[in-house]
Amino acid sequence: MINYEYINEYIRSTIKPNTGLPAQLEEYAAQNHVPIIQPEVAALMKVLGNLHRPLRILEVGTAIGYSAILFSGFLKPGGKIDTIERNEQMLELARKNIKTAGLQDTINVIAGDALEVLECLDKQYDMIFLDAAKGQYSEFLEQSKRMLVEGGLLVSDNVLYKGMIATDELVVRRKKTIVTRMRSFLKELCRDESFETSIIPIGDGVALSYRK
Repeated sequence: MINYEYINEYIRSTIKPNTGLPAQLEEYAAQNHVPIIQPEVAALMKVLGNLHRPLRILEVGTAIGYSAILFSGFLKPGGKIDTIERNEQMLELARKNIKTAGLQDTINVIAGDALEVLECLDKQYDMIFLDAAKGQYSEFLEQSKRMLVEGGLLVSDNVLYKGMIATDELVVRRKKTIVTRMRSFLKELCRDESFETSIIPIGDGVALSYRK
């Protein structure tokens, strides 16, 4: 949480609760400490997605498939999602959940280290969602720029990292490297002339970047 608790609670109280499989995945994630996008970020993504209506989406960090299933709801007809995950347990769960949702022909789960997979991909995407190793976002950015179309949307999650990115007072010693790398990423992203970027303090911090 990077906002005042009462603000988070109020925002979340306004969000219509999910039902069915999404609700089940939220419950599983909470019980098993699996990181998924927070409710207010999910609500933002639905708005952005329905405005943007991407045909092809790339997600870096599948986890249990929650966000990929969410994103499928605003794809253009015939659209596809590629999502990358290296954890074998998460891969198994994601594929099971995607099949349960009937989206196995829409969502393609790619097994492997994110950076290695990105370096091998040769596709173009309308939207890219970064939600994997925070210390590698700068490397993800280089590959994302190569594959994101003009007019495309890059969404980077968890960029304020429990508030540590904004102030040294909150930095935990063991997280110093991640903090340093994330600050470098945000500086690079916000100064990149090929993007228009806004950092939004909801969830754990979201950077929205429009590819000019």
